[in-house]
Amino acid sequence: MPRLFVALEIPREAALSLSLLRGGLHGARWIDVENYHLTLRFIGDVDAPTADELLHALDRVRRHEFSLSLIGMGSFGSKKPHSIWAGVSASADLIALQAEIERICQRLRLKPDPRKFTPHVTLARLRGARVEDVVAYLSARSNFYADTFTVSRFVVLSSRESVGGGPYVTEEIYPLMGGFAPQTALHEASSTSGRIRQP
Repeated sequence: MPRLFVALEIPREAALSLSLLRGGLHGARWIDVENYHLTLRFIGDVDAPTADELLHALDRVRRHEFSLSLIGMGSFGSKKPHSIWAGVSASADLIALQAEIERICQRLRLKPDPRKFTPHVTLARLRGARVEDVVAYLSARSNFYADTFTVSRFVVLSSRESVGGGPYVTEEIYPLMGGFAPQTALHEASSTSGRIRQP
């Protein structure tokens, strides 16, 4: 069974901005542009019945679309950096969507993700990169910013073990309701359901 995760796709224009950050760092394996995404919840390896139950449960998410920006850069692994990422602007809508997905996963008794949710888009995996080189790379690109885009859906992706991340397969798409919700209103949305494809 492929590994599953819930994510936001990165639209073409934002992905092109991210692609300009590639290169200039020894030991980096750059993620292919078409594989950029923002993980909302890593699910991992699950059996087909559990995957199908998850897909149906996510169909009950009720959220409006919202805007998001990519801004700033950073790395994971302070003493031994293992990845480079682009940051995400503060967004209450994003946090609320992720929290609802997390609650659904908990109700299904899925294995918890031990990592705190930190919105980001992974750009490169690092192997043997020196800390000082990573610091210099990030410092030179500290003012990174991509134009705001609208998040109109979230997806369930599947992956198999590979070098550098991807390729990913879109197993299900969940559109959000068009139009931005008023700040004081509850978030509501419609979505689609489906079945996961068997490997």
